[in-house]
Amino acid sequence: MQDESGKAAAAAAGGAAASPSGAGAATTQNSVHLNGQTITQNGHSPTATPATQPQFNSSATSPAPSQPPAVVREQWGGKYEFLLSCIGYCVGLGNVWRFPYLCYRNGGGVFLIPYFIMLFITGVPLFLMELSLGQYGAAGPITVWKCCPLLKGIGIGMLCVSTLVCLYYNVIIAWTFYYLGSSFQSPLPWSCDAVANAALCGHNTTGNSSTGRALSPTEIFWNEKVLGVVNSEGLHDPGPVRWRLALCLLAAWIIIFLCMLKGIRSSGKVVYVTATFPYVVLVVLIIRGATLEGSLQGVAFYLTPDWGRLANAQVWNDAASQIFYSLGIGVGGLLSMASYNKFDNNVIRDTLIITTGNCGTSFFAGFAIFSILGHMAWRKGVPVGEVADTGPGLAFVAYPEALALLPGSVFWSILFFLMLFMLGVDTLFGNMEGITTAVLDEFPQLRSNTLHKSLFLGALCFGFYLMGLLLVTDGGIYWFTLIDSFSTSFGLIIITLFMCIGISFFYGVNQFCQDIIDMICHCPPWCSKVLLYFKACWVFFTPFLLLFILTYIFIEMYNTSLHYGSYVYPRWGKALGVCMGATCCLQILIWAIVAICKETGTLKDRFQKAIRPLNSWRVNNLNSNGRVEEHVEPERVEAPFTVTLTDMDFTAMRWDSVSHA
Repeated sequence: MQDESGKAAAAAAGGAAASPSGAGAATTQNSVHLNGQTITQNGHSPTATPATQPQFNSSATSPAPSQPPAVVREQWGGKYEFLLSCIGYCVGLGNVWRFPYLCYRNGGGVFLIPYFIMLFITGVPLFLMELSLGQYGAAGPITVWKCCPLLKGIGIGMLCVSTLVCLYYNVIIAWTFYYLGSSFQSPLPWSCDAVANAALCGHNTTGNSSTGRALSPTEIFWNEKVLGVVNSEGLHDPGPVRWRLALCLLAAWIIIFLCMLKGIRSSGKVVYVTATFPYVVLVVLIIRGATLEGSLQGVAFYLTPDWGRLANAQVWNDAASQIFYSLGIGVGGLLSMASYNKFDNNVIRDTLIITTGNCGTSFFAGFAIFSILGHMAWRKGVPVGEVADTGPGLAFVAYPEALALLPGSVFWSILFFLMLFMLGVDTLFGNMEGITTAVLDEFPQLRSNTLHKSLFLGALCFGFYLMGLLLVTDGGIYWFTLIDSFSTSFGLIIITLFMCIGISFFYGVNQFCQDIIDMICHCPPWCSKVLLYFKACWVFFTPFLLLFILTYIFIEMYNTSLHYGSYVYPRWGKALGVCMGATCCLQILIWAIVAICKETGTLKDRFQKAIRPLNSWRVNNLNSNGRVEEHVEPERVEAPFTVTLTDMDFTAMRWDSVSHA
């Protein structure tokens, strides 16, 4: 959309200078007149009112392009809708099946030390950066980079990451649907009480096939009945689509479509259930687990410290990767959800609440998981380490087997998989919101037409469903593991690294902190002091740690092979995964070159112009009388070209500045 905010702002300021009383009144309002429209504090234009604008005669002034009517963006129906949506987005399946495993694998309670260090140095600062960027700009992952057009590729890269995550994440929800439907059978089809499993159950069987012992009923149910992986030879042999899983995947996408049909007005109401129900289930599971024999053995295994592990770089890398995996940083979901906030929302308070709640949930979930796994190990007479697993293996093999040993196993199984469904849906809401917001902001005409918006969302969900069919074939788990391993790997770290560097050094960390203070209208003293800490992280500590993580990832990726179970991925498969990650982060370079090519002048001039915020980025702060001069930029036409202005174009602005003084 073309923008003329520079001249209009100068005209508005000139009118205020001519009437001091009018200037004083303007500071108490929540809107300013811009381009003949009333612009609210968050940049929306709900009404169009005539505004008197002085005429500036300039021979170099180009004719004003016709500006389409502004489309009003939605806002959250209430404060708690945003908080619950963010908590639901962050608290996902990784809190249940990834954190507890990483904790016991990396030294038990000792793992909490690097975990919280990484949280406060990388997680919380980057989380605040994304929320602040989205809320201040009131735009999605792509449009928000009006603050620095050179870095528009960061938003495109976030969109690529979100696409890959949505592609495979709903497959997990489809698996959950399959198990949830199977849980209504009594006895459970993966328990030893089932007639079909009578010959499989014995004292020598365990849930870990890597030990060379016979497979347990839960492993057979997972590998043969659900995945069908036994019918595939590897990545090159996907085999036919498993129609039961395909139906579950279709049902999952239909639910996502219906919940997001009316945007945040519908998904914001759904999270009241989906974000709170998992906590109810976790509390119930902890209470039940505490009453079981052997539960303390599992909890002790979960938390027993091994201080020597702190010297291992793998522990620190696992802690950092879990922070990124859990908080959903750099994917665009946080930025998109924050863009629907009111302009004066306290982002610092929200950041502390959401990150604390997310990490507390991870630690809390470990007790629910390992208390019941401890009972399972006690029943089978094996160490807890032999029944513990990570990823899908914990959620769909080890834990279901433990649930099958409990009295009333059908009830506990239904409760557990219903919790997994809620956790998965919430996270997918955030990822899908990142994609839809980015597209709707780039094509605002879709927002004003409910039918077209619904058709777009339906086509998007159906497209994801068709692509996801590859992941529900006999060999789909091999493709699932490949996408899961590389979609949020080095590409995501590079995207967040450039986001941190771009805001800190191109946009300006002092300016960014001032923007946050402007949003928090009455910033208390502690707020300014906390921002000093965040400023130090954004400029120094966070980029340094991101470079450390990135280096470790490349070393590990080069030295270790990718595998699922006993299957080792071929070199071409690993190369395909690297290409996925590279495609996401290369968007930064591609769109930076495009932004520089659009400008005029020498290479240095082009670069300086490309890092300068566009005029529409400053709209939000034009209601602050004390900072109008700082925020008024020379006119820039937001189009595939840039107009080179002469000194005469700024004569009126200089005159206005003197008059205002």
